[in-house]
Amino acid sequence: MTDSLQGALFVAGSGMRAQGTRIRVIAENIANQNSTADTPGGDPYRRKVVTFQNALDRQLDVDTVRVRKVSEDPSAFALRFDPSHPAADENGYYKLPNVTGLIETMDMLEAQRTYQANVSVIENTKRMVSTTLDLLR
Repeated sequence: MTDSLQGALFVAGSGMRAQGTRIRVIAENIANQNSTADTPGGDPYRRKVVTFQNALDRQLDVDTVRVRKVSEDPSAFALRFDPSHPAADENGYYKLPNVTGLIETMDMLEAQRTYQANVSVIENTKRMVSTTLDLLR
């Protein structure tokens, strides 16, 4: 296999790994969008975000993508008034997670489409290799 085809497979694979991590983090956010604290005045679940970075693979001389870090979203928590809630403070308010279902759904769709695009690159590259081998026979 030529270096350029091998490089294409490697780049697409790195994209799939990165988007796979992003999908897992988004799924965690969605699963915890209603997770409040158990103690009065405590903080609820805090949304997580994935940051990517370019990484040069010197052996193949290709730029790849990888997860730089998974960090917490510093945006503020919304407050809800319910003095009977276990996490309610002395004023009767408790904090809601900073997760918005619609944003997470859109992020998930984008991550899935990007993952699928990388799968298509791998399938097309494999098809090109197979066609080349057939021509050489």
